[in-house]
Amino acid sequence: MDLELRHLKTIRAIADAGSLTKAATALGLAQPALSAQLKRIERSLGGELFERGRHGVRATALGEFVLARARVVLPAVSGLREEAQRFTQSWQGGTGFRLGGTHGPLLGGLVDRLAAAHPGVPVTTHTAWSEREIAARTADGRLDFALVGTCGASAPPESDLLVWREVARDPVFVMLPTGHPLADGPEIDLALLAGEAWTDVPGDGCFADCFSAACARAGFTPSSVYEADVASCVHLVQVGRAVGLCRATFPPTPGLVTRPLAGAPLYWRHLLGWHPAAPAHDTAATVFAHARAAHTEATARSESYTAWLATPSPRLP
Repeated sequence: MDLELRHLKTIRAIADAGSLTKAATALGLAQPALSAQLKRIERSLGGELFERGRHGVRATALGEFVLARARVVLPAVSGLREEAQRFTQSWQGGTGFRLGGTHGPLLGGLVDRLAAAHPGVPVTTHTAWSEREIAARTADGRLDFALVGTCGASAPPESDLLVWREVARDPVFVMLPTGHPLADGPEIDLALLAGEAWTDVPGDGCFADCFSAACARAGFTPSSVYEADVASCVHLVQVGRAVGLCRATFPPTPGLVTRPLAGAPLYWRHLLGWHPAAPAHDTAATVFAHARAAHTEATARSESYTAWLATPSPRLP
């Protein structure tokens, strides 16, 4: 006889009840039927699970061993069933595009393109600083698509559950106030910014570590890095309190300029992810094409990025 989940439930019920009579009542079985079932289970496992006595039953050493495993397996299976049901229910009757994204220039462009191409179809968004949160929401069916970024070649979150496709990869640029002494150059050596304070948006990937490593290679350690929302980062740059890190597609903004770093020491990959078993898979090719087009449009709006692309600058990996 193969051991099944119902057998583990029977063993747990007997242990919880403390007697075959009470367990039979709880399980809706006649006591002789439960006793016969227990004997079959014990034969399958190779020994007695309970000692029978006048005052009920008590687990043997083998019984305690099996119970310990059952109390792990049964809640895990129950949790799996509930998650699967939530995943399925999240799609029942669902239409439209549920997008999740972190800070970056592409989410707005993707929303605009989908709304224009599919009038009347709902497009909703959820944003967070955490790439892991966005990926987790996509993995469990609360979002259709995740639009996130990763630093360099680092792996995206939930790689075992989601399909990820690279929309584009960009060099990381630096934001400077328009009056900065280096603002007029075509590109800037990172070492020339050794005395600056920095600002950047937060995240839970490895970008902060990659930036620190790039600074170390340039011969310095940043004096301070202010993590803030995009508007605050822009303000800190505009008033000369810090220089900022940004994607090359950062849109034109009064009071600041964006410039490439010499040698492109840092780069960013824009990724689109979805669950391969979800209905979103059927529209993934369309959404991916719109995401790439949104990136092309964002690139065209950045004079510094189009100028960098037109020069024989180092190509990204």
